Amino acid sequence: MNDVPEIRAMIRELAAYERAAEQARASEEQLREALFGEHPAAHALIAEDDGTGEAVGYALWFPRFSTWTGTRGMHLEDLYVRPRARGAGHGKALLAALAATCRRSGYDRFEWWVLAWNTPTIDFYKSLGVELMEEWKVCRLSGEPLSELAAQAPDVGRPAPDA
Repeated sequence: MNDVPEIRAMIRELAAYERAAEQARASEEQLREALFGEHPAAHALIAEDDGTGEAVGYALWFPRFSTWTGTRGMHLEDLYVRPRARGAGHGKALLAALAATCRRSGYDRFEWWVLAWNTPTIDFYKSLGVELMEEWKVCRLSGEPLSELAAQAPDVGRPAPDA
């Protein structure tokens, strides 16, 4: 729980790198609840510098479910290593730890997104044997369009589960 301020700082660094700093609005309280609340929405791993113990990277993930395989999988929401620590194996170590979690948990899939312009990261992923799913597009509904569509929903009588 003490890592939440550092995770939040790295989320903001990642958002700045991805040219979307203004979109990183999660508060420490929201992250604390998401990671350590009664019903955690996500899990995080921290990479630390061997010499100083300083947090130099993180991975944040959550389980997902495939109707095609009938099994759970893992969605990696964020993988970030601070620029000064890149090339030291932290990113690969985080991914390897998550792959091991997948195997231990019986997950069939480990999936995430990468920005199309992020060539260094794509090259890194390819070096690990990652399959890029070029035929898929990410769809997102948020803000006013989300509200407008929600207003058209029939009354089904029960709210979505907290998960």
